[in-house]
Amino acid sequence: MKAIEIRNKYLNFFKNHGHTIIPSAPLIPENDPSVLFTTAGMQPLVPYLLGQKHPSGTRLTDFQKCVRTNDIDEVGDNCHLTYFEMLGNWSLGDYFREESIAMSYEFLTKELGIPKEKLSVSCFKGDDDCPRDEISYEAWKKAGIPDERIYFFGKSENWWIAGEEGPCGPDTEMFYDTGKEKCSPECNPSCNCGKYVEIWNNVFMEFYKDKNGYSKLKQKNVDTGLGLERMAMLLQGKETPYETELFSPVMEKLKNIETIDNIQSRRIVAEHLRSSIMIINDGGTPSNVDRGYILRRLIRRMTRHLNKLGIDLNSLPKLIETSIDSIKELYPELENKKENIINVIIEEKDKFIKTLKNGEKEFEKIANKMKTSGKKELDTDIVFNLYETYGFPPEVTEELAKEQELIVDMTDFQKLFKEHQDKSRLGSEQKFKGGLASTGDTEIKYHTATHLLNAALKVVLGDHVHQKGSNITAERMRFDFSHGAKMTDEEKQKVEDLVNKWISQKLDVTIQEMPKEEAIKSGAECMFIEKYPDIVTVYSIGNVSKELCGGPHVQNTGELGHFKIKKEEASSAGVRRIKAILE
Repeated sequence: MKAIEIRNKYLNFFKNHGHTIIPSAPLIPENDPSVLFTTAGMQPLVPYLLGQKHPSGTRLTDFQKCVRTNDIDEVGDNCHLTYFEMLGNWSLGDYFREESIAMSYEFLTKELGIPKEKLSVSCFKGDDDCPRDEISYEAWKKAGIPDERIYFFGKSENWWIAGEEGPCGPDTEMFYDTGKEKCSPECNPSCNCGKYVEIWNNVFMEFYKDKNGYSKLKQKNVDTGLGLERMAMLLQGKETPYETELFSPVMEKLKNIETIDNIQSRRIVAEHLRSSIMIINDGGTPSNVDRGYILRRLIRRMTRHLNKLGIDLNSLPKLIETSIDSIKELYPELENKKENIINVIIEEKDKFIKTLKNGEKEFEKIANKMKTSGKKELDTDIVFNLYETYGFPPEVTEELAKEQELIVDMTDFQKLFKEHQDKSRLGSEQKFKGGLASTGDTEIKYHTATHLLNAALKVVLGDHVHQKGSNITAERMRFDFSHGAKMTDEEKQKVEDLVNKWISQKLDVTIQEMPKEEAIKSGAECMFIEKYPDIVTVYSIGNVSKELCGGPHVQNTGELGHFKIKKEEASSAGVRRIKAILE
């Protein structure tokens, strides 16, 4: 069964069960103090999981484009993907465990035709925070899963939360038995041997976790996620996603034009190419910071592995077209953006080729110094510095060192590299923390402040100003906006004064639901209008700001405190960045 068929079956099934199909949120959220990328289907829905009314009702379903960056360096094995599509359905205070499980079982066995003998499930075994999930256990037995294929695990396996704080709860997970032999008599769905593959996760969100512990949400929600690529792989009887129609055309083309056979490099090129295409399609551009850096890293890693395969880089435009052709049935909008996507990737590839040349020159200087001094072993710090400063691939350094009859201890380099990865991963997780997935009082205040800042920038700099991205933690807000020049001290002071004036006026924050065409006619700020549902939520702050937004917000600007700009700087071409705090 092709991926498009699985997606369509899923959406139609839940539509027939009273769910409204909502559009996928953009990979790069606009008008939203969110994370670098959309990482899960629930991310844009957090305000509604917390109790805010959704304009499309209490039963929702969609496919959500997602990017997760923590495991970029793992891509190339048989399972990791940076970009993936998540199918999801939600109950916002409507149905709960029994009905959710009954629908999941029906979809898997009747719509997808998976034999029930292939299915195992797990439930939460209970602890001091939440009792054992006997309701899910009984629901699975009633559906047709026998006792011996129902497992109970603790929080590490059967509890879901986005980050450290936010809505959360026990979950029940569904696993597909691949038919492989058990690795041991104790082998079960918590084992990573490959016999059991997780295919669906139903989270029963009834708790909110903060630094003080767990409390009950206003309503009981269901949040589910089913990975499209993984399901396509299993239903097609493939060993990896790279053998499905989503990747196989690019994989085959790479094999036909490579001069050095390396399946790991082929997978990295195919995956990073698709991920780059999807990020650029939703407005991403390469840069040295945040999501721009992630895109740059993907394109450069892909370029390195094209070199490892011995492929002429002039073939890259054709590879991009092949990748787009293989997924345009899922994402028809790619066809119209093909030229821009090719241009962005090729331009970044060309910049990286220059980087490689610069790194080679730097290596030659180091090698000549070593020869002069009679030194034969290349310091690990030098290898790492070439990687970190010049983006010079360590395997290229190792290859050049061998040519110069120099010794390199790559074991020590890998230790340094792992420390670097761990720091990067922690930094990435921190950036993913503090957006809509973390909704404490401080984050909510900063969320409202971004609307005031956007409005003030328009007054001071002009109507060309539009939000290009934002990120919030409990310590500060960061706001990217379209503007071509560095702000003067006078402009920054005017913006700061204007925001504080509106705060002092104690303006009410009001919410309305209306058709999106009506919202735009009313003057509501919005980008990528086509990505919003037919009925939208509009937040107004007095008569100074009106934006399409998911919330949440304070009720009155008087709650915000004093606004202060700490820094204004360039973010990328034509985009400036403000970092500010509320005191």
